[in-house]
Amino acid sequence: MNKNRLEAFSDGVIAIIAAIKGEAPGARWWLATVGILGIAVGALTFIMPGMTALILLFTIGGWAVAIGVLQIIGAIRLRHEIDNEWLLVLSGVVSVLFGIAIISQPAAGALGLVWLIGTYAVIAGVLYIGLALRLRKYA
Repeated sequence: MNKNRLEAFSDGVIAIIAAIKGEAPGARWWLATVGILGIAVGALTFIMPGMTALILLFTIGGWAVAIGVLQIIGAIRLRHEIDNEWLLVLSGVVSVLFGIAIISQPAAGALGLVWLIGTYAVIAGVLYIGLALRLRKYA
């Protein structure tokens, strides 16, 4: 998380510098706005990391619900053009249910995210160790 905080903050600073210097193409006010928002987001993540994680979970849940609804609508509109549109409907229903579960149980969603990140770290670590052992032959 610290990397993302620093990235948002530094991106905001760089955008403001570019807006002041006028080196970037496009409207300078837009670049300054993006810079101010980047600094604000970076500062908020330092001040309230728990709230940032909660907002991230709600964003993921809202995204899943929106994608699911669009998949269902798409399947209904394409029912005469494609076969087995029920699979797209089912996919949309699963997305909506996932989004509702994340939004209604954010603590469980956070715990699931922690487990996912931990599992990734273990698998990636084992793969890196295997790669290191294989690359030792080329030293």
